[in-house]
Amino acid sequence: MIKNNRLAILTGLALLLGGCAGNAIPRATPPKAPPAAGPITAPRPTQNNSLIGRPANAALGLFGKPRLDVAEGAARKLQFAGAACILDIYYYPPKQGADPLATHVDARTPDGRDANVPSCIEALRR
Repeated sequence: MIKNNRLAILTGLALLLGGCAGNAIPRATPPKAPPAAGPITAPRPTQNNSLIGRPANAALGLFGKPRLDVAEGAARKLQFAGAACILDIYYYPPKQGADPLATHVDARTPDGRDANVPSCIEALRR
């Protein structure tokens, strides 16, 4: 009789604990839709040099083939390099569907120090 009582108690505990386990297989949740892309807004130019507000063809005409030409979405970056400096030009469309225009220009020396943008533009002209 003692064996039957123990068996009954163990069976009852197993059933009680089994009810607390929940689902053994988690339900798949559908993937969330990516957020809707809003209209592209270009950064406002804060610089004043001969490249700002001009299309990429202007820089290509001045400097020739870029060392880097990187596109990301509607944005574009051109990099030109010479012995004196490295010039990075960033292009964004002023409004959706428009051609990208230069909005920012960075210049640095080959060892990474800041360089004067107009001087670098002159040094890289072909």
